[in-house]
Amino acid sequence: MRKLKAIFLICITLFSLASCKPEEETPYPTTPYELPKPSYFPSKTNIPDDNPMTEEGVVLGRKLFYDPRLSGRDGDDGIRCCASCHHQENNFDYGGSAGLHHSVMPLVNLAWNRTGLGWNGGVATLEDMVLAAVTSPVEINADTNQVVKYLQRTDDYPELFWKAFGSRDITFVNVQRAIAQFVRSLVSANSKFDRYLLGEEQLTDDELKGYELFCTEEGADCFHCHGGGGLALMTTNLFYNNGLDDHFDDPEDRYSITGNRRDIGLYKAPTLRNIAVSAPYMHDGRFQTLDEVIDFYSDSVKNSATLSPLMHHVMDGGVRLTDEEKAQLKAFLNTLTDESFMNNSDYSKP
Repeated sequence: MRKLKAIFLICITLFSLASCKPEEETPYPTTPYELPKPSYFPSKTNIPDDNPMTEEGVVLGRKLFYDPRLSGRDGDDGIRCCASCHHQENNFDYGGSAGLHHSVMPLVNLAWNRTGLGWNGGVATLEDMVLAAVTSPVEINADTNQVVKYLQRTDDYPELFWKAFGSRDITFVNVQRAIAQFVRSLVSANSKFDRYLLGEEQLTDDELKGYELFCTEEGADCFHCHGGGGLALMTTNLFYNNGLDDHFDDPEDRYSITGNRRDIGLYKAPTLRNIAVSAPYMHDGRFQTLDEVIDFYSDSVKNSATLSPLMHHVMDGGVRLTDEEKAQLKAFLNTLTDESFMNNSDYSKP
């Protein structure tokens, strides 16, 4: 009898404990984010299966991108965030010297980049890029554990993480995912050149001549690395030695990643979209204006063992453009400016 009574009491206790367990919450239903995909853009993106784009994730990522609290610190030490170096009005580039070893690269149309990020391609994914930027001593310089603790104590972030990822317990992995989603949402596809490709606007005679120079080997010979109408990202996203130097001592070129000596002095070809507002130019920011860039390719290309074979005019020092041709090429490059991208409120500080 005592044994039966003991079993009965145990059952009652277990039932009581079960009934006291808080009811499990149903994850907030996320809304798929429709990434704009112009018909002339590549069909494949780099959106990972474990981080699909959602409206809620992009909203959270945008807030984090602009929030100095991402540094995990208060006061004067807590003033850095992604937007500290990536300014919308400068194509999400810096628009000057950021005091880094390499110049800042623009954050535009990166949802279609599938070859690694940065000038040397050393960062595999946008999620990894967030981690690298937050922990870099010359960028945000934060401790990820401290960032998580700091964001967890705020009034707003736990709810935003719940809506985006179904948990109020913030993790740095979800910080990476959210910011990566926002960066993938940064699509520039409404320049004068885009409207020309769509048959909605015509280029001037000088712009058309500049486009012809851009797309021909006997002209400015730009298209091999930067594409054209058939490669509207305006970059192959591949790595080249474009003849800037004939002596190499940069510890962060492509060779530093691959260990292949053929990659000494190689860097990623950046997109030319919004190039007019993306100064300074080249991996080390040595050129301040487009005129300097065009002059370099015209008559200052240097030969070396790893020079890209696509630099067909190296024996002449460059493509040898006339002053008129230089002006025409610059006129075409200016058609790649997308004012709506630089002024899109969906990309601005919330």
